[in-house]
Amino acid sequence: MTTITSPKDVLEPPALVQGDQDFASVTDAVCAPVEAKMPPTIWFAVFGAAVVMLLVLFGLIGHLIWTGVGVWGNQIPVAWGWPIVNFVFWVGIGHAGTLISAILFLFRQQWRTGINRFAEAMTIFAVICAGLFPGIHIGRVWVAYWLFPIPNQMDLWPQFRSPLLWDVFAVSTYFTVSLLFWFLGLVPDLATLRDRATTKARKLIYGIFALGWRGSARQWHRYERAYLILAALSTPLVLSVHSVVSFDFAVSQLPGWHTTIFPPYFVAGAIFSGFAMVLTLAVPARAIYGIKHLITMRHLEAMNKVILATGMMVGYAYSIEFFIAWYGGNPFEKFAFINRALGPYAWAYWTMALCNVVSPQIFWFKKARTSIPIMMVVAILVNVGMWFERFVIVVTSLSRDFLPSSWGYFKPTAVDVLMFLGSFGLFFTLFMLFLKFLPMVAIAEVKGVMPQAHLKKHH
Repeated sequence: MTTITSPKDVLEPPALVQGDQDFASVTDAVCAPVEAKMPPTIWFAVFGAAVVMLLVLFGLIGHLIWTGVGVWGNQIPVAWGWPIVNFVFWVGIGHAGTLISAILFLFRQQWRTGINRFAEAMTIFAVICAGLFPGIHIGRVWVAYWLFPIPNQMDLWPQFRSPLLWDVFAVSTYFTVSLLFWFLGLVPDLATLRDRATTKARKLIYGIFALGWRGSARQWHRYERAYLILAALSTPLVLSVHSVVSFDFAVSQLPGWHTTIFPPYFVAGAIFSGFAMVLTLAVPARAIYGIKHLITMRHLEAMNKVILATGMMVGYAYSIEFFIAWYGGNPFEKFAFINRALGPYAWAYWTMALCNVVSPQIFWFKKARTSIPIMMVVAILVNVGMWFERFVIVVTSLSRDFLPSSWGYFKPTAVDVLMFLGSFGLFFTLFMLFLKFLPMVAIAEVKGVMPQAHLKKHH
């Protein structure tokens, strides 16, 4: 027997919450991992490995402060090296959270509801990892307060015309607003955990952070107004923060850096890598915690489409850089880009191009966009490629200066490698604690997109 479907049934996208779900079942599904006495075995494995890497990171930071920045591979002419590469990488990872939460909220994209809590948490943790590297890169960390505009015994004031100082204000503002946005969205869910708590300690702790939420009409009205204001404040930050980070390079006179394409190029790359990281985290979590009906294939496919679009933007930026170098007629600029593709770091450049430009092209096909193994492989390749992009920008441009007599080849030390791995330890330690003690999906927002919330409309 052939089932006849109407055009509306064919064109209507899959539901954002699958299965025969009601409000109570959604609450139970999201609260179950938090209320469970023991997390899954894999949680202990990942958390244990992350803590070990975190301890290695702290130990190496102490070694760095005690011994000096010579423990890194940073040498003239490559004086920035891996620490700044890692800084730009982690700032980019943190961009998807605010984009999913703020910009997609303002554009009323309902598919954001299943993944926005993941993305917001990832933003906070990634910015913490990013802020770590410039702080220790200055060498004498005990005088880091010189960065702030306060009088001191040396009458030394920050240089406000330096984009390095703009970074301090941009990243700290981005972190503050993102933290407020994340916490505000958590308040109704924290009240749910408070009301479901079975011990006095849990009731007290969740009650403190729920800020007296009772779910009254007045509270919901104020909550939605505050959420909208923070979303509006966060939106320009998505564009400004990585633009300011790109100014660290674009305002210099160094060939390969001084180009006006860097701000939009960096923003597109940040969204590209951020969505890839959200995908990398969400796919295993939805399987382990049994929330596939809340983070559905529709969410994952939408993220894959964004990865494809931003990957095309990044690929266009790669090609237009070579065009600008040729069209500008500057021999130093032309040499810088030829050196990237054919010089001693060609292996890094072509790894970057294959991961960032070639691998996302498979998402033109719906079967690939809805295949879990394929999307995980592409997401991991994108994360690898975006780290190599920052490596290519920083290292290849510095290693070939104006004077051939000062050229050098950067080689990372074991401390460089272990500190980079240790930053992942910091990130995953915070993320695993988030999965254990806070709801990984926004309960109130998911309920808002369910059919039960629009009974009058459907009737």
